[in-house]
Amino acid sequence: MGGRLEIDTPAENGKVTIVLVDPKYDGNIGAVARTILNFGINELRVVGRDGIWSDEARNRAKHAQQILDNCAHFDSIKQAVEDCSVVIGTSGKREIGDKISFRHFVTPEEIPKRLQGVEGKVAFVFGPEDIGLTNEQLHECDLLLTIPTWEGYPILNLSHAVSIICYSWYSNISDKHSIERQESRLLNPELRRILRSEINRLVENMSTKEHKKQGIEETMIRVLMRGLPKDDEIHRLLGVISQAADSFDNSD
Repeated sequence: MGGRLEIDTPAENGKVTIVLVDPKYDGNIGAVARTILNFGINELRVVGRDGIWSDEARNRAKHAQQILDNCAHFDSIKQAVEDCSVVIGTSGKREIGDKISFRHFVTPEEIPKRLQGVEGKVAFVFGPEDIGLTNEQLHECDLLLTIPTWEGYPILNLSHAVSIICYSWYSNISDKHSIERQESRLLNPELRRILRSEINRLVENMSTKEHKKQGIEETMIRVLMRGLPKDDEIHRLLGVISQAADSFDNSD
């Protein structure tokens, strides 16, 4: 009872990777390995750990030992997601009121519905258990995701948060819930890098006050990426963004 059946995981799950950044507790790493396999996801990446797993991690993983064995290790988020088309940072810390340009969140059920049937790898990034992802780390992400919880105690256990997001993904891409699929592809990872670089160049060349530049850059990235643009759309936008950046640069 509770063992692993030798059946294939859903094809759609091959484009999902779960990224843990500086996880503190081996038990949580093992629990995450187990829960992602519960929902047919095979790929775990860890930033800031050496990959020598303790007995606690192994025991908590149960029949998901292969997830730990195949886990990839990186020194930074940037390295961990360089082959990904969309990088989604997670946080339970929320801003309220009018100043939400940075922490403008989507919810777990929104992402799989938008990505139904498209190609390209998606990374869900989770921070350490005590402080979560820092603002600097969230800047590496294209979209921010939060799980709606009671405001009196909003922060979930790491493995529980991963479970909810993986469940939301699986329940929306499973064949029994499938909808007509579109033939399209997520943004090429290299184009994603160029887009972020050119937006940064544009904002840096603007005559705007320095303290406002980061907010402008964040807003541009978030608004564009919420639409999950495709390669051809980004090529068109890059032409405008690059030309505008050149114009600001030449006007100095």
